[in-house]
Amino acid sequence: MDTDTADRSSEPDAPAQVVLGLVPAGPHRIKVRAAQQDDPTSPVVVLVPAMGVPARYYRPFVADLHRQGLTVVTFDLRGQGESTPVASRRVRYGYQSLIDDLDAVLDLVESVLPQAPRFLLGHSLGGQVSLLHAARHQGRVQGVALVASGSVWYRSFPGFGRVRTLVGTQLVAAAATLLGYWPGHRFGFGGRQAASLVQDWARQARTSVYRLNGSATDYEEALREVRLPLLTVTVAGDGLAPRSSVDHLVAKAPHALRTTKHYTRADAGADDLGHFHWVRHGGELSRWVRDWIATAHVRS
Repeated sequence: MDTDTADRSSEPDAPAQVVLGLVPAGPHRIKVRAAQQDDPTSPVVVLVPAMGVPARYYRPFVADLHRQGLTVVTFDLRGQGESTPVASRRVRYGYQSLIDDLDAVLDLVESVLPQAPRFLLGHSLGGQVSLLHAARHQGRVQGVALVASGSVWYRSFPGFGRVRTLVGTQLVAAAATLLGYWPGHRFGFGGRQAASLVQDWARQARTSVYRLNGSATDYEEALREVRLPLLTVTVAGDGLAPRSSVDHLVAKAPHALRTTKHYTRADAGADDLGHFHWVRHGGELSRWVRDWIATAHVRS
């Protein structure tokens, strides 16, 4: 493991992140980094990013979590950040590929830090991937935290959000199918994504059901068997993951041991939060994660 000195945040107290290794993922090679604690038994939080968001965006929150005594593992989803090649007509992947990649990341973490309890923390799409992974690979982690992460089923949104979500997701999927990929970097939404991934996303938005391209797993049934500790955090000003959509996602895992929190501007000490900006103001949220892990670890 080499210390990647170029991967420090601009914040002066940001922890150094070591490169744990490279995970093969189809044509991709995913670089896995960790802001480690000296104690090899410290809990590990594997942070799974939102759609189109590079891992480096989370550096302020990584620092917050590290200050709480947690080892934090980060990586880019396929086609994002350092994980090249980008999506194209020839480079295809969907939700199932991301779930498999996360399992490979956990293999690496377990090999390097075998004594550490492991937790997933997913943001937006990353939360869906984390929960689906926990459903398919039960027993691999001790708990899952969902931050600003909910179902995209259009009926789980209030008011006009239903129409906007249904129309928006289906138009994106239609464009991705026609072009062979979604050029989100040109439209300011979701980043450049593979057609199969966008189709999985849009299908769940339309039907509420997780039926993934290229997968024989019955994820709806698997989710009903999840009994892990589950932390769900909604964020003030977040129109992309309102409480109703988070509740719909979590209802798919009725036996999960849920802890529910709402992150307000007062909690964060910030004037603006929303679906993404909370990352820059995550000090109090990181304390919630630490306290939940302490309780979840006792349960497990």
